[in-house]
Amino acid sequence: MASSDVNHLSHPCIYGGGRDFSSSHSERKFGFMKWLSKLFKGGSNRGRVGRHHLPEPAEENMSWRAPSRASDDRARSLKEKELGHAMELSPGEDLKRPNAHQGYDWGIDTDEDYSKGLEDSLDSSTYPPYAPAPYYPRDYRICGGCNQEILYGNCLGCMDSYFHPDCFRCHSCCYPITEREFSLSGKHPYHKDCFKELTHPKCEVCFQFIPVNSAGLIEYRCHPFWSQKYCPSHEYDNTARCGSCERLEPRNIKYYRLEDGRSLCLECMESAIMDTGDCQPLYHSIRDYYEGMQMRIDQQVPMLLVEREALNEAIVGEKNGFHHLPETRGLCLSEEQTVTSIQRRPRIGGHRLIGIRTQPHKLIRRSEVTAILVLYGLPRLLTGAILAHELMHAWLRLKGYRNLNPEVEEGICQVLSYMWLESEVMPNFQNMPSTASSSSSSSSSKKGAKSHVENKLGEFFMNQIVNDSSPAYGGGFRAANEAVNKYGLRSTLDHIRLTGFFPM
Repeated sequence: MASSDVNHLSHPCIYGGGRDFSSSHSERKFGFMKWLSKLFKGGSNRGRVGRHHLPEPAEENMSWRAPSRASDDRARSLKEKELGHAMELSPGEDLKRPNAHQGYDWGIDTDEDYSKGLEDSLDSSTYPPYAPAPYYPRDYRICGGCNQEILYGNCLGCMDSYFHPDCFRCHSCCYPITEREFSLSGKHPYHKDCFKELTHPKCEVCFQFIPVNSAGLIEYRCHPFWSQKYCPSHEYDNTARCGSCERLEPRNIKYYRLEDGRSLCLECMESAIMDTGDCQPLYHSIRDYYEGMQMRIDQQVPMLLVEREALNEAIVGEKNGFHHLPETRGLCLSEEQTVTSIQRRPRIGGHRLIGIRTQPHKLIRRSEVTAILVLYGLPRLLTGAILAHELMHAWLRLKGYRNLNPEVEEGICQVLSYMWLESEVMPNFQNMPSTASSSSSSSSSKKGAKSHVENKLGEFFMNQIVNDSSPAYGGGFRAANEAVNKYGLRSTLDHIRLTGFFPM
């Protein structure tokens, strides 16, 4: 019997190798506790996430050994009862646990409860508001012109933006740009022709784009006062230039032609003085201007309007005086001469002034001044400025101012011409010398208001005096004007009489 018991225990059963009961009992207890911990862990996860199936124990992870056939069946049945009781207790205790314990929810959540809890957590004030950025697919494009999505068809890419072909338009004409090349200014696209129209200067004579020179630069001429821009070629292509205001004749306007070859623009023609009789009122008003400045000219000096040829002939016969080149428009004669003057204004034939009636005059020398000659066909203000200049020559000679150098004599005469123009163009501007009386501007107050065109011409003639580049007329005027502004006209004239120079 003892021998059979030993053989029986020495042979393993179908559960595994032969061990004693105490060792098998401890291993089964350890495996059961391991399985039980997995069971509770699975129940906890089930409560957190949702409904889960309980994981079944993997038998390959349990290393149990069966007891020998001679062991006590009572111990085996006791363990089976404990196992069944534990399986009954696990779901029961899960249901008995509180809903919230240290942040865990032990109840079984439904999908509705889970979504509601998720919304509550997102709406919680502990989280800052979040505005999600709009999601655009990889090929999503917005038109830079209409701000609409470009769904299909071709599109244009320019300036880091995309455009519908019909939305890429010229900023000037607002028509679509279909050419392969275009101009860009800032963020605005233009047709090349539109951009050239806006930025490329046009000639104000021929109205064409001013061409570039051999260096590829835009080269043009511009009048310093009128800002008239024109092609350089018009300076030597026989384009007419007004003999009074110096503006070139545009192709869409026809200047008047005088018989002596000069041209006269329409604005200068409006106030042009054409014969000696027309000029007499202006001549006497300037004599009154001198009288108002306490510079009365007692001698009756003849004044004649003459053609260019007659004026040039008189200059040749005159011994005294300094003449403004390239063209002299006035002359104070001191020699006896026969001068042909204009007695009747020419008539207009188309755009030509024709039919001038002239008459020769024998000028006899009775004093230092024989006559004053002025070129005909000049605007009223320019004619008056010339008369004021020549009358100052007459006043100096009649008052005994001898042998003055050209800078002094021509300079002080230009000052009187400028002062008269200033009184005509700006009659309310008080810039008269200290010798002037209240009657000095009487001639201006008697005349009606001048037009804007005539005032602009007067400003131009004043600008010509100030910016004259010749030493005698330009330099002399600036020196004389500085002396008059500092010491007054009367003191300056007295200093010239004594020294022959301007006061320093």
